[in-house]
Amino acid sequence: MKSRIYEGAKPYRRVLCDTGRRDSTVNSDLRSLVDGPNQAHLATLMPDGAPHCVPVWVGLEGERIAFLTSPTVRKARNVMRDPRVAISITDRDQPFTMATVRGRVVEKVEGDAAWEIIDRISIKYTTGPYPRDEARCVFLVQPAATFATAY
Repeated sequence: MKSRIYEGAKPYRRVLCDTGRRDSTVNSDLRSLVDGPNQAHLATLMPDGAPHCVPVWVGLEGERIAFLTSPTVRKARNVMRDPRVAISITDRDQPFTMATVRGRVVEKVEGDAAWEIIDRISIKYTTGPYPRDEARCVFLVQPAATFATAY
């Protein structure tokens, strides 16, 4: 089978990871994507094993990736039942610069500690604190495999 070359596609440029392979660390390339106001998608597993993928805001808490959510929505229920997740993130200005993370949710943060993290993430995306009109929590993901690349 021949591969297609799509009109307007950019040629492969370079791999951004320091090692050029998957590892379990938050390297500088992944860190720069997570630290920016870039779009991330979180994949979790439904009770029947089917994938569930949703856009999320992300941030770093040490070497863990944080995402915020309502404690009662599907993604929260999924990670409470099965902590395995995958996250993809793309650079908002260069969508062919991206990273993927596979890992596990290792902590749920609630209360004032969660709101401190939520506000840091919200300020990055909106320049203001997150509204307090709904319950929110933060989940922390420990990466098991990371990969960053640019095309």
